[in-house]
Amino acid sequence: MRKNPPEKELDVTDYALLALVQENGRISNVKVAEALTLSETPCWRRLKRLEDKGYINDYQANLNRHQLGFGVLALVQICFANHTDDAPSQFEEAVRNIPEILSCHNVTGEADYFLQIIARDLVAYEQFLRKVLRKMPGVTSIRSSLSLREVKHSTRLPLDGFGSPQKNECT
Repeated sequence: MRKNPPEKELDVTDYALLALVQENGRISNVKVAEALTLSETPCWRRLKRLEDKGYINDYQANLNRHQLGFGVLALVQICFANHTDDAPSQFEEAVRNIPEILSCHNVTGEADYFLQIIARDLVAYEQFLRKVLRKMPGVTSIRSSLSLREVKHSTRLPLDGFGSPQKNECT
Protein backbone atom coordinates (compact mmCIF):
# COMPACT_ATOMS: atom_id res chain seq x y z
CA MET A 1 0.00 0.00 0.00
CA ARG A 2 1.84 3.10 -1.26
CA LYS A 3 0.76 6.50 -0.01
CA ASN A 4 1.37 9.89 -1.55
CA PRO A 5 4.06 12.01 0.11
CA PRO A 6 2.82 14.12 3.01
CA GLU A 7 1.76 17.58 2.04
CA LYS A 8 0.83 19.95 4.85
CA GLU A 9 -0.75 17.25 6.98
CA LEU A 10 2.25 17.13 9.33
CA ASP A 11 3.64 20.05 11.25
CA VAL A 12 7.03 20.60 12.91
CA THR A 13 5.82 19.00 16.14
CA ASP A 14 4.64 15.89 14.30
CA TYR A 15 8.06 15.48 12.66
CA ALA A 16 9.78 16.00 16.01
CA LEU A 17 7.53 13.36 17.56
CA LEU A 18 8.29 10.93 14.70
CA ALA A 19 12.02 11.53 15.15
CA LEU A 20 11.78 10.81 18.89
CA VAL A 21 9.88 7.53 18.55
CA GLN A 22 12.06 6.46 15.61
CA GLU A 23 15.15 6.97 17.78
CA ASN A 24 13.63 5.17 20.77
CA GLY A 25 10.46 3.13 20.28
CA ARG A 26 10.27 2.52 24.04
CA ILE A 27 10.17 6.20 24.96
CA SER A 28 7.25 6.95 27.24
CA ASN A 29 4.52 9.40 26.37
CA VAL A 30 5.63 11.45 29.39
CA LYS A 31 9.17 11.79 27.98
CA VAL A 32 7.88 12.61 24.49
CA ALA A 33 5.53 15.26 25.87
CA GLU A 34 8.37 16.69 27.94
CA ALA A 35 10.73 16.84 24.95
CA LEU A 36 8.07 18.51 22.80
CA THR A 37 6.85 20.81 25.60
CA LEU A 38 3.32 19.46 25.28
CA SER A 39 0.99 18.13 27.91
CA GLU A 40 0.57 14.35 27.92
CA THR A 41 -2.95 14.10 26.46
CA PRO A 42 -2.33 16.20 23.31
CA CYS A 43 0.97 14.37 22.84
CA TRP A 44 -0.76 10.98 23.07
CA ARG A 45 -3.44 12.19 20.60
CA ARG A 46 -0.78 13.22 18.09
CA LEU A 47 0.97 9.88 18.41
CA LYS A 48 -2.31 7.99 18.01
CA ARG A 49 -3.20 10.09 14.92
CA LEU A 50 0.21 9.35 13.35
CA GLU A 51 -0.29 5.63 14.01
CA ASP A 52 -3.85 5.66 12.65
CA LYS A 53 -2.80 7.50 9.47
CA GLY A 54 -0.03 4.99 8.81
CA TYR A 55 3.02 7.18 9.46
CA ILE A 56 4.07 4.72 12.17
CA ASN A 57 3.82 1.10 11.06
CA ASP A 58 4.95 -0.65 14.22
CA TYR A 59 7.48 -0.67 17.04
CA GLN A 60 10.24 -3.23 17.31
CA ALA A 61 13.62 -3.92 18.84
CA ASN A 62 16.61 -4.03 16.49
CA LEU A 63 18.39 -7.31 17.21
CA ASN A 64 22.06 -8.06 16.66
CA ARG A 65 22.13 -10.85 14.05
CA HIS A 66 25.74 -11.76 14.87
CA GLN A 67 24.94 -12.21 18.57
CA LEU A 68 22.06 -14.48 17.56
CA GLY A 69 24.26 -16.64 15.33
CA PHE A 70 23.33 -15.33 11.86
CA GLY A 71 26.81 -14.98 10.40
CA VAL A 72 25.85 -14.77 6.72
CA LEU A 73 24.10 -11.88 5.04
CA ALA A 74 23.53 -12.50 1.33
CA LEU A 75 22.48 -9.88 -1.20
CA VAL A 76 20.66 -11.84 -3.87
CA GLN A 77 19.48 -10.96 -7.37
CA ILE A 78 16.59 -13.00 -8.77
CA CYS A 79 15.65 -13.12 -12.46
CA PHE A 80 12.52 -14.41 -14.17
CA ALA A 81 12.28 -15.57 -17.78
CA ASN A 82 8.54 -14.96 -18.12
CA HIS A 83 6.70 -12.03 -16.55
CA THR A 84 3.30 -12.69 -18.07
CA ASP A 85 2.17 -15.63 -15.96
CA ASP A 86 1.38 -15.73 -12.23
CA ALA A 87 4.97 -16.60 -11.22
CA PRO A 88 5.96 -13.09 -10.05
CA SER A 89 2.90 -12.71 -7.82
CA GLN A 90 3.33 -16.27 -6.49
CA PHE A 91 6.99 -15.49 -5.81
CA GLU A 92 6.11 -12.29 -3.93
CA GLU A 93 3.49 -14.06 -1.84
CA ALA A 94 5.92 -16.86 -0.96
CA VAL A 95 8.68 -14.39 -0.04
CA ARG A 96 6.42 -12.68 2.51
CA ASN A 97 6.27 -15.93 4.49
CA ILE A 98 9.99 -16.80 4.57
CA PRO A 99 11.65 -15.39 7.71
CA GLU A 100 15.22 -15.74 6.36
CA ILE A 101 14.38 -13.14 3.69
CA LEU A 102 14.72 -9.81 5.47
CA SER A 103 13.75 -7.68 2.50
CA CYS A 104 12.58 -8.11 -1.08
CA HIS A 105 12.48 -5.37 -3.70
CA ASN A 106 11.11 -5.53 -7.25
CA VAL A 107 13.80 -3.59 -9.11
CA THR A 108 14.80 -2.18 -12.47
CA GLY A 109 17.94 -3.26 -14.27
CA GLU A 110 19.29 -6.72 -14.99
CA ALA A 111 17.54 -8.46 -12.10
CA ASP A 112 13.84 -8.56 -11.32
CA TYR A 113 14.12 -8.79 -7.52
CA PHE A 114 16.75 -7.94 -4.97
CA LEU A 115 16.68 -9.83 -1.66
CA GLN A 116 18.52 -9.62 1.65
CA ILE A 117 18.79 -13.08 3.17
CA ILE A 118 20.35 -14.19 6.44
CA ALA A 119 21.68 -17.61 7.39
CA ARG A 120 23.65 -19.04 10.30
CA ASP A 121 26.58 -20.04 8.06
CA LEU A 122 27.48 -20.89 4.47
CA VAL A 123 26.20 -24.46 4.79
CA ALA A 124 22.81 -23.18 5.94
CA TYR A 125 22.77 -20.61 3.13
CA GLU A 126 23.58 -23.27 0.51
CA GLN A 127 20.73 -25.43 1.84
CA PHE A 128 18.38 -22.43 1.73
CA LEU A 129 19.33 -21.82 -1.91
CA ARG A 130 18.84 -25.45 -2.86
CA LYS A 131 15.68 -26.21 -0.87
CA VAL A 132 13.86 -22.87 -1.03
CA LEU A 133 15.00 -20.29 -3.57
CA ARG A 134 15.68 -22.61 -6.50
CA LYS A 135 12.24 -24.18 -6.06
CA MET A 136 10.31 -20.93 -6.12
CA PRO A 137 7.94 -20.33 -9.05
CA GLY A 138 9.39 -18.58 -12.09
CA VAL A 139 12.95 -18.18 -10.82
CA THR A 140 15.44 -18.77 -13.63
CA SER A 141 18.57 -17.13 -12.26
CA ILE A 142 20.00 -16.49 -8.79
CA ARG A 143 23.10 -14.35 -8.20
CA SER A 144 24.41 -14.05 -4.66
CA SER A 145 26.88 -11.62 -3.16
CA LEU A 146 27.93 -12.25 0.42
CA SER A 147 28.45 -9.33 2.74
CA LEU A 148 31.99 -9.35 4.10
CA ARG A 149 31.38 -6.52 6.54
CA GLU A 150 28.37 -4.36 7.22
CA VAL A 151 29.42 -0.72 6.99
CA LYS A 152 26.01 0.76 7.77
CA HIS A 153 22.62 -0.65 8.67
CA SER A 154 19.66 1.52 9.53
CA THR A 155 15.91 1.57 9.19
CA ARG A 156 15.72 5.19 10.37
CA LEU A 157 14.41 7.74 7.90
CA PRO A 158 16.20 11.11 7.59
CA LEU A 159 13.66 13.48 9.15
CA ASP A 160 16.00 16.46 9.66
CA GLY A 161 14.61 19.53 7.99
CA PHE A 162 11.04 18.24 7.57
CA GLY A 163 8.40 20.65 8.71
CA SER A 164 10.87 23.55 8.63
CA PRO A 165 12.79 25.33 5.87
CA GLN A 166 15.26 22.95 4.22
CA LYS A 167 18.93 23.41 5.00
CA ASN A 168 20.93 23.63 1.82
CA GLU A 169 24.65 23.73 2.40
CA CYS A 170 25.40 24.39 -1.28
CA THR A 171 23.90 27.88 -1.29
